[in-house]
Amino acid sequence: MALTLRRGTVTAITEELPELVRLEVDELPCVAYPRLTGPVHLGDEVLVNEQARLLDLGSGGFDVLYANLSRGLGLPPEEGAHVMALPYTPGQLALRRAEENGEPLPQAIGGRPVVLCTVHSQVAPACAALAGRRVVYVQVAGGALPVSLSDTIRVLKERGLLGAAIAVAPCLDGDVDCVTSAAALAWAAREQYEVIVCSIGPGIVGTGTFFGHGALALAEVANVADALEGRPVLAQRMSDRDPRERHQGVSHHTRAVRDLCRVALQVAWPDEAPDDWVDLCVGLPLSHMGRGPDDDPLHFRAAFAAGLAARKMLG
Repeated sequence: MALTLRRGTVTAITEELPELVRLEVDELPCVAYPRLTGPVHLGDEVLVNEQARLLDLGSGGFDVLYANLSRGLGLPPEEGAHVMALPYTPGQLALRRAEENGEPLPQAIGGRPVVLCTVHSQVAPACAALAGRRVVYVQVAGGALPVSLSDTIRVLKERGLLGAAIAVAPCLDGDVDCVTSAAALAWAAREQYEVIVCSIGPGIVGTGTFFGHGALALAEVANVADALEGRPVLAQRMSDRDPRERHQGVSHHTRAVRDLCRVALQVAWPDEAPDDWVDLCVGLPLSHMGRGPDDDPLHFRAAFAAGLAARKMLG
């Protein structure tokens, strides 16, 4: 077990955002998180982690900037931070957490709906069904860890469908960072958000087995939400077009979450969404494993139905 790092030079910058830079290092695709590793310019000498690309994993086929040797050394830690993210790993850094900022967090969330998306591609249709309500996003472990990687979350915030994005450790680089999902839900309640949409990040960690996948993090969130007097709603991962047998019908991801929940869980079904659901998602990123709503409508419609179920809870 070892990191696979290589030294290289930045040869192109293809997109530059405050929280994410897409670039090329020696003409190979790469992403950088400037809030974590500092700014990056053409010609910079960098270290990149290339292991996922070499193994052809589900990371999108790109390297990740590990350190900028030209201008990313000696960066100061965040002021007032003392809780480590990615603790005791080569990438550890200190971040300020919501648990230690501002007023005390409430001990309950007042019956707020908590929509559980077991794959990141269901977040957009779930939020589309909640248009006009105050919605916050919570990202938990099970997929990509940096919230800033998600183009979906960026678009939803630009469209006014999300007010903020919270990273729950080991996720990081959100608008708000929390140590636990309980703190994230309580922060959302304190800030008067009406609905909480929770998911793993882009790309799901998975072994193809019933218990060996990142979606199970949502079972923990469901149990915590219930303990805090919230109302969890499950967006089922469903398909009638996926060629993989384990994802036909209701996916094993969804079945595993349902089996491990110890609380009452509202389960939304695709036929609960209106026939014009896709029209209400125009302009939003609807893509899962290269398939869109025309290719795999159940996948996205089930998520829209979950958002609609949460909306109805608000009265």
